[in-house]
Formats: sequence, C-alpha cells, structure tokens
Amino acid sequence: MKRSQIVLLAIVVVLGLLVAAVVSILHDGLSARAQPSALETAIARTARKMAAPSGAHNQKNPIADSPDVQREARLHFADHCAICHSNDGSGDTMIGHGLYPKPPDLREQGTQNLSDGDIFWIIQNGVRLTGMPAFGGAGSERSHSGHSHSDSHSDSHSDSDSSWKLVRFIRHLSSLTEQERLEMEEYNPKGPDDRQEEQKENDFLSGAPAKPPSKSEQHHH
Repeated sequence: MKRSQIVLLAIVVVLGLLVAAVVSILHDGLSARAQPSALETAIARTARKMAAPSGAHNQKNPIADSPDVQREARLHFADHCAICHSNDGSGDTMIGHGLYPKPPDLREQGTQNLSDGDIFWIIQNGVRLTGMPAFGGAGSERSHSGHSHSDSHSDSHSDSDSSWKLVRFIRHLSSLTEQERLEMEEYNPKGPDDRQEEQKENDFLSGAPAKPPSKSEQHHH
C-alpha cells in the first residue's frame, strides 16, 4: 500500500472516531445525568495517560506509610474529597452522581493500577473537562498576596506532603475499616441543617432547654 493511501486511511479512521464520539456524546444531549459511553471512557483514559508529564509516572512517594500518616490523610480526605468521592472512595454521593463523567471508584483497578506519581499528579493538577480540581499550587498563589518567598516555599512543601499522604490513603481504601469510616463522618463538611440538628442533639443530651424557632424558620413553615 502506498504511503499516500496509508495517510488517507489514517485520516478516515480518525474522522470516523471523532464522528462516533460526537454522536455518542450528543445521544443524550448535554445532560450530566448520562453515562459516558465505552468510546468516551477509552478516549478519556488515553488522554489522562498522555496528559501527565513523562517524569510524573516514575515519581516515588517520599512519605513513609504509618498509622499517623494514614489518619491525617483520612481526615483530610473526609474534609476535602469525600463530598464527591465518598468516604470509602466509591463516588456514591449526591454531587458525584451529578457530575459528568462520574467520579471513578478509587478502589478499582482504573485508579489502583496507576503509579503513585500518576495519582499525585492528578491530585495536584486536576483533570480537565471533569469535576476534579487542582489542589496543588496554593503556595504560588499566596506568594502574590504579600507572603514572603520562604513562606510560599513552606506552604508549597506542606501542600505537596498532603497530596503524597492522600496517595497513601487511596492505596488503603479497599481495606478501610468501619471504625475508620465512622471517624471520617465526623470530619465531613456539614450544612446549616446538619449543624442545627447536631446542636439540638447536644442540647438534649446536656439537658439544655430547647430554643424557640427563629423568625426565619417560623416564616418558612
């Protein structure tokens, strides 16, 4: 087969894949409720592998695993990550269900087969066209708001350590105990209704008199 024919065939194949991807995406409109097709999933995984710098894959975790590291990362995950990923990493949350694509189950091979460096890079830099934000780089932002260079370097180092500790915790997700999960629930962000209910429970247990409903609550009812 001539070179020109090979090039033409490659172009046709690429165009065909693009058309198939567009048709797949638009099949359910632009609804975030839809599930990504197998083609979209394959393209996204390939793009994710290509997005990370070549050196990221081979990075080694500089943070040694320990019970203290696991607990710190576990509570950090509960406060920052569980709102989308759930405490157990399943992604089974209200916000997770509303994202497109849905958060991956961090316990499954799609995540666990990534290297430590890959997971660290994703935490630090996020993933475009998904709900995964970049959690790294906070130190450089602070350096433009009056903090010294040494403060910025210290913040950046702490930020990097937190991400590496999260990598350790993600490796532990499949072995998460019920006691650890219950501890995490105490550190999950709470909305106004949750705080109010918690306060009522504390008042009841302490024997404090019940507070009358506020004007806004009376108006609401």
